[in-house]
Amino acid sequence: MQSRHPHSIGLGMTSERNRARLVERVAESGVRDERVLTALRKVQRHRFVDEALANMAYRDTALPIGHGQTISQPAVVGRMTEAALSVGPVKRVLEVGTGSGYQAAVLAECVDEVYSTERIRPLHDRARKLLRQLGYNRVRLQYSDGSWGWPQMGPFEAIVVTAGGDSVPEALLEQLAPEGVLVMPVGAAGQQRLVRIERRGDGWREDMLGMVSFVPLLGGKV
Repeated sequence: MQSRHPHSIGLGMTSERNRARLVERVAESGVRDERVLTALRKVQRHRFVDEALANMAYRDTALPIGHGQTISQPAVVGRMTEAALSVGPVKRVLEVGTGSGYQAAVLAECVDEVYSTERIRPLHDRARKLLRQLGYNRVRLQYSDGSWGWPQMGPFEAIVVTAGGDSVPEALLEQLAPEGVLVMPVGAAGQQRLVRIERRGDGWREDMLGMVSFVPLLGGKV
């Protein structure tokens, strides 16, 4: 597990109390894994949003981060992280869609290694700089089309996809370790289901975790 000492700036001491209240709301939404709740309590979400939105950072809501993307609702981040950790032990996780870097930071509080891909260059660059500033040195980022995953670094015990598609890319399923789990929103806009797919021998088990709303999973780099 990584040792981290994030800088205390932005909302200052009040952010710790705000995070505690946020974690209470996330727990009330159904997230029970103490590792996940502890991670949400530690990660300074206000560092991952624009300064003008910092006063909204600890509300349980998605917020814009530019380029048509959002930082996910904390309860959804908690639910996806909990699902990713549901088969263990989990040491290596692939995240598809770095975005602000917030989900990667939460994952890094729970596992040894996080690999994250982002197709939008300014978001990739900003997340890389911020995660380094915050001491998340075991998060490795790649500027790439995430639908192809990161095959050179696989297999992964868990894969978390932070964008929605009509189906799960076959390339990602191929990079899942035996008994591993993939978490992803699947379906058309407005009708997305958060699914958990577990690899079991030569077969798969799929569970639905609820309805969600994510930006679309797109190919290519911009």
